[in-house]
Amino acid sequence: MTYVVAEPCVDVLDRACVEECPVECIYEGGRMAYIQPDECVDCGACEPVCPVEAIFYEDDLPAELGPYAEANVVFFATIGSPGGTSKVSGPLPDVPFVAALPVKESE
Repeated sequence: MTYVVAEPCVDVLDRACVEECPVECIYEGGRMAYIQPDECVDCGACEPVCPVEAIFYEDDLPAELGPYAEANVVFFATIGSPGGTSKVSGPLPDVPFVAALPVKESE
C-alpha cells in the first residue's frame, strides 16, 4: 500500500508535501503531484502538511476519488522509478485523465 494524491491537488500544487517527503518520492505533473509507490516508505509525513487534504492512504481513498489511484499507476508506468525528485527537472506531463479535467478557477 502507499499514499495517493487526489483531486484537491489539481491546479493547486502547493509543494509542502514534496518538501516534507524524506525520500523524494512525490513528483510534480503539470497540474498535480503523484507519489511513486515503489519509492514511498509509507512514513505519512506528506499527509498532514497538505493544505488541501489531497493525500490519502490508499486504503482510505474515498470511492469517488478512485480514478486518482489509477492515474498514479499510469503516471509511473510512463516514467518508472526515477530515484527521487531531484533526478528530474521541471514538471512532468500529467496523465490524460488529469490533463483533461476542467481548469479550476483561482479563489
